[in-house]
Amino acid sequence: MSRLPAIAPEDTSDAARQVFDRVRKAAGKVPNAYALIGGYSPATLELMLQGDAVLANGQLSKAEIEAIRIAVSSLNGCDYCVAAHSMLGQRAGLQSDSLRRLRAGEALDDARRDALVTFARTVASTQGTTDPAVLAAVREAGYSPAQIVEALLAISLITFTNLFNRVNDTEIDFPIPQ
Repeated sequence: MSRLPAIAPEDTSDAARQVFDRVRKAAGKVPNAYALIGGYSPATLELMLQGDAVLANGQLSKAEIEAIRIAVSSLNGCDYCVAAHSMLGQRAGLQSDSLRRLRAGEALDDARRDALVTFARTVASTQGTTDPAVLAAVREAGYSPAQIVEALLAISLITFTNLFNRVNDTEIDFPIPQ
């Protein structure tokens, strides 16, 4: 149950309505998390969407981005993002077994993608300077420095929404993964 009160559509700002119109056009709806974030801070939602656009036009595949998002969301205990990105991960081509493994924090059957996910989980769950071996492993798996930068952006963006949803206890409006 949402802890922050919802803002009625007629009470949102023009800036929020403009962002919501774009989201609705692209996704068919305004997800609960986006409605609350954008209702209170359209600029924050806009920044999130810009980050998503950077990733969509980057060097990581949609499946790789969704794998990062699911792994980090699971690590952070964000049921909302796990549900949303499991659905999006499936649309991006991730198989049911891979989705289950990502949610469970288990290794994948794809060694290259597993190195990326391990990198993301390690970066998201540790403090201080990252062990050089962690970076070396993802590089040895074939990821370029540009892809690593994009992975860090994906981690950063999903961590924000994880934090928001954990604080807010946002009502899940996506299918709950099995």
